Amino acid sequence: MSSDNRKYTVIGLRVERAGPLALLQDAGRFGVRRLGVTQGGPADLHGWAWANHLAGNTWGTPALEVTFGGLTLVAERDLSVAVAGADLGATLEGEPLALWQPVAVREGQTLAFATPIEGLRAYLAVAGGFVAESVLGSVSCVVREGLGGFDTRGSKLAEGDRLPVGEGADGSVTARGIPEAARIDYGAPARLALLPGAQVGDFTGASLYRAFNTLWRVDDRADRMGVRLTGPRLQCRIGSLISEGIGLGAVQVPPDGQPIALLNDRQTIGGYPRLGALTPLAASRLAQCLPGQAVRLVAASRERALVEHRRFRATFAG
Repeated sequence: MSSDNRKYTVIGLRVERAGPLALLQDAGRFGVRRLGVTQGGPADLHGWAWANHLAGNTWGTPALEVTFGGLTLVAERDLSVAVAGADLGATLEGEPLALWQPVAVREGQTLAFATPIEGLRAYLAVAGGFVAESVLGSVSCVVREGLGGFDTRGSKLAEGDRLPVGEGADGSVTARGIPEAARIDYGAPARLALLPGAQVGDFTGASLYRAFNTLWRVDDRADRMGVRLTGPRLQCRIGSLISEGIGLGAVQVPPDGQPIALLNDRQTIGGYPRLGALTPLAASRLAQCLPGQAVRLVAASRERALVEHRRFRATFAG
């Protein structure tokens, strides 16, 4: 961390147990895909945004993305935190931690994430935000590219790490809540809004019918790069394309006919035909699905998708 940043920060948490994967994420790294650098950022934009909002932070404030659980943290000062997204059995001093609301954590207390109860990724935001040095305009941690995170080299949290927070962080809690309609049942079959893509007309009619009328299952080959769906084989008259830019949520169909939805740490270009692209919130919902969970693709219009996304962003404006 640069000396300029250090004087505005204090140590907020110490990692006692790292778990399989805990990463620092802000809103993402944009404007650099021409360099072959992906966007990173929270796999579940919805959970990350609400965690920050409930902690009193503005859009873009770095928070922790905890995947699968297994993370244990010890507070090194009084803090106000909020956990949103998946229920990973979080506890504070051994007692269940309230999700989707601000919580006071006192110096010396232990905050732990166990294993998935519902959903896959939880987001821990601290009032004042976590602090790290920016790389290419973002602190988002992309392990594959060795960029971002607390050490700027793309490292996931490790035992013994001490996590800096903004100097404004303290233990005072301001009551904030989330509308019940905004909370997601991560255990229910997910309906994923998909914008039909340029090659959708090159899939056979039978394949298009199956694509939107089948309950797909999330494969165990899933990570922050993408999620493979298993179900009926989709057939496209185009075997491959000249590689082109790949956006968040792009649904590629390789020769085996099983769709792959690409997420935040995806490659920047690809040459498989695309069924379309999930909306950002649909990609977020998919990122919370455990292997074997059922999902359904639902065709959506660009106009409706824009309205819904603008409504979502307006919630966190100001």
